[in-house]
Amino acid sequence: MDLIHLTNWLYSGAGFCVGFLVGVTGVGGGSLMTPLLILAFGVHPSIAVGTDLLYAAITKACGTVVHGLYRTIDWRIVGWLVAGSIPTSALSLLTLFYLDIGVTSHELITKVLSGALIATAATLLLRKKALALRPSVLSDTNSRRTAAMTVAFGAVVGVLVSISSVGAGAIGVTALMLIYPHLPMRRLVGSDIAHAVPLTLLAGIGHWILGSTDLHLLGSLLIGSLPGVFLGGRVSIGVPDTALRLALAATLIITAVRLLF
Repeated sequence: MDLIHLTNWLYSGAGFCVGFLVGVTGVGGGSLMTPLLILAFGVHPSIAVGTDLLYAAITKACGTVVHGLYRTIDWRIVGWLVAGSIPTSALSLLTLFYLDIGVTSHELITKVLSGALIATAATLLLRKKALALRPSVLSDTNSRRTAAMTVAFGAVVGVLVSISSVGAGAIGVTALMLIYPHLPMRRLVGSDIAHAVPLTLLAGIGHWILGSTDLHLLGSLLIGSLPGVFLGGRVSIGVPDTALRLALAATLIITAVRLLF
């Protein structure tokens, strides 16, 4: 087996592992795949981000189909998130275009990605404490304040995802738990995954136009990730939540430090 074919199978193996984590927890797409491509395979940060965004759009679409079949998506929440994220994503892509992404983006993407990874790890570790401290005003899921907070959060995610490919997953689900504390967890996860599809698709197309995607790499990742997503979804019930959350948080912190130094 020559080096090229070996590398393709390594990409597929990485895609399977990350896809499995996405299927189990809803976390791991941008948080793990982008730094994995940068650190393990030496992919340029802009190419890693752009390719991962299209990868996430396809894998999250598969997850949306599953959650849609089980009716665990709140399309009202998805609509509010999209109302905030799509405009800021488009604005972020325009900013990257004027910054000349091929020349100046390496340091920007690395720093934003590291910060997003640390924030994701923090939400995994402090989720219960954050929920305990949530203000009582967030109990009304139908108020205008709640809708405005959802749109505002979507706007923040739109920027993070477009620049670093990280922002949904643990951050998204934890924020939705704070805003909608009375909704079932499966419904929040399903809504977060459904929101990620149009956002990552838009951001991914934007990076493709900017020339920062590798379609050959994308295909190799998807060969492994799609079976991983479905398998992870099937076994998710039996995985100890606390152990998985701690292991994933440690991995994210180590990766963020490695990217910075």
